[in-house]
Amino acid sequence: MAEDDINSAPIGAQWPAAISDRRAARRRRILKSGAIEFGSEAIPCTVRSLSADGAGIEVNSPLWFPDRFVLAVEGERRSSRIVWKKGQRLGLAFD
Repeated sequence: MAEDDINSAPIGAQWPAAISDRRAARRRRILKSGAIEFGSEAIPCTVRSLSADGAGIEVNSPLWFPDRFVLAVEGERRSSRIVWKKGQRLGLAFD
């Protein structure tokens, strides 16, 4: 299945089996502002999906940031690591 097929799926649609089988917990699609925090820095991001085990985010800035950081969303902070990157989109696993 092409990436465009996944991105254009209606909200609430099921992920293809090949993708959902790799995740330990089901992600729900959301659209919330967040921040990537490391040291004294904070880079804004958009949280596109969220589960108990990880998140999918999008960054608008081409700035560098580390592979491990804290993801802050609505006052909740989770230690995170990058598991995949595609353009401005990142897949995170919570530590």
